[in-house]
Amino acid sequence: MNSMKQILFSGMIGLFLTLIGTPLLIKLLAKKGYGQFIRDDGPRTHGSKKGTPTMGGISFILATIIAYVITKVITSSDPTFSGVLVLFLFAGMGLVGFLDDYIKIVKQRSLGLRAKAKMAGQLIVGIAFAVLSLQFADLRGQTPASDRLSFTQDFGWQIGPVLFVIWALFMILAMSNGVNLTDGLDGLATGASVMVFGAYTFIGIWQHQESCANQITAGPGCYEVRDPLDLAVVASALMGACFGFLWWNTSPAKIFMGDTGSLALGGALAGLAICSRTELLLALLGGLFVLITMSVVIQVGSFKMTGKRVFRMAPLQHHFELKGWSEVLVVVRFWIIQGMCVIVGLGIFYGGWQAAK
Repeated sequence: MNSMKQILFSGMIGLFLTLIGTPLLIKLLAKKGYGQFIRDDGPRTHGSKKGTPTMGGISFILATIIAYVITKVITSSDPTFSGVLVLFLFAGMGLVGFLDDYIKIVKQRSLGLRAKAKMAGQLIVGIAFAVLSLQFADLRGQTPASDRLSFTQDFGWQIGPVLFVIWALFMILAMSNGVNLTDGLDGLATGASVMVFGAYTFIGIWQHQESCANQITAGPGCYEVRDPLDLAVVASALMGACFGFLWWNTSPAKIFMGDTGSLALGGALAGLAICSRTELLLALLGGLFVLITMSVVIQVGSFKMTGKRVFRMAPLQHHFELKGWSEVLVVVRFWIIQGMCVIVGLGIFYGGWQAAK
């Protein structure tokens, strides 16, 4: 019962905090003139977005962390290393994004941080997370992460700590940049993230119920995950906070998440996947982010090799805008695609458990 209280409380508190806190942030950012800088090479319809307050990721980053802390206090529960490490990665990547956004606004430089500086920040945070996640073993010897590859559970051989750090960095950078590329239309990345965090809330609950640490229910197919319940609490807080932010971020957006939010969300997704031992499954659960990232890879690769573009514009959402789809139409249809990805991903997760029984 206490476990479900934690999950419900964290989600509701995160939702409440962003619903009431985001408009306050909008007023503060507008007062300081921290508005979005619109690039000239984007769709013409985006010109009206110029000046919309950005760095809205501050709202759901603070709301998520506060929701987690309050939940632990009111349920008299202890925080876990897994939950804290995911929040560290979430906030750390958000800090890198904040510096990027701040430079864009204050110096009016549309590209923000220099590429090397931005990459250095992401590497520092990512390496710290990866190294720490292999520490802090519990009584059963389980650490927050494993140096084995995972799909619905760990499989194969141990790749060792060095290769694990490289693999974790790849995941963190890929997901952070994937969410960043997706964040081009009002509410698109926020709504898609809500769905994936909802999936990870379910996965955490299921792994907790079927944990190998539970001597009563443990059996074939049980999960060797250090802190599945707390990962569900973190995912629920993230889902609720993003849901509340979506109220203000949906079309026409009153605030944008900026790199502050997109890098943070990508980091949280990668952290949840790594700590829940569902690394490769994340490619399905976050299918929209993968699809949009691949559209950029294809566009750049095609242009460099043949001098021709596959899409009218990349990322993919702008291709459909230039084809005449309205912004809302693109967002809703892409949400449907993301919803199907989550359904397929959860189906495979459940099927993996059934197959292992």
